[in-house]
Amino acid sequence: MSENEIEELRSRFAREAMAIMERRGEEVNRAKLASELNIARTRVETVFPEEADLLEAVTGEWFAPKLAVMDEVMATDLPPRRKMYEFFARRFLLLRDNFKNDPASFKLYVEMGERYFEYAQSYIDLADHYLCELIAQAQAEGHFAGLEINQALSLINQAVLCYIQPYLIAMIDERLAEAKLAALIDALFDGLHARDSDARGMRSITPA
Repeated sequence: MSENEIEELRSRFAREAMAIMERRGEEVNRAKLASELNIARTRVETVFPEEADLLEAVTGEWFAPKLAVMDEVMATDLPPRRKMYEFFARRFLLLRDNFKNDPASFKLYVEMGERYFEYAQSYIDLADHYLCELIAQAQAEGHFAGLEINQALSLINQAVLCYIQPYLIAMIDERLAEAKLAALIDALFDGLHARDSDARGMRSITPA
């Protein structure tokens, strides 16, 4: 098979594996995939020489829609504040829909993501790279004054974590809302900077 044919089969088999996992509620290895598809195991192993290759492909298919919405946002000419909101909001809405449409499968993918985190790392790194670009655009307009980009990146990610972390979406879904996310983004743009603050300046907690 050519490289293009293998790549097409890789994507197809990964989607088939996901459909099987969602139907059966459990992980699928190469042997189970071949059995479910009624094809020779050697055909599956040609596409996925190692079990890890199948897991990596499934991870890629799961992240593909999330990457697509990030790419869409990054290609827009929206002002930085709105662009950053869309960057998080569109992924949040997609993840929330995934959860509501099939909570059991969503939780299965979350558990797999925790076990095989190394396959998700490159996608998380790409999201951080995009966010750094957004921070730089915002700083060009005077926001996040005095902060290094990596400082702002860490603080922003911590502030909105529950809107992009699948585990937290599954745990506190009903408490999350687009309006709350917008308020967080506004607060970050209006108040996140490197100047000394009253909170950091406190030496001790005052008893009630």
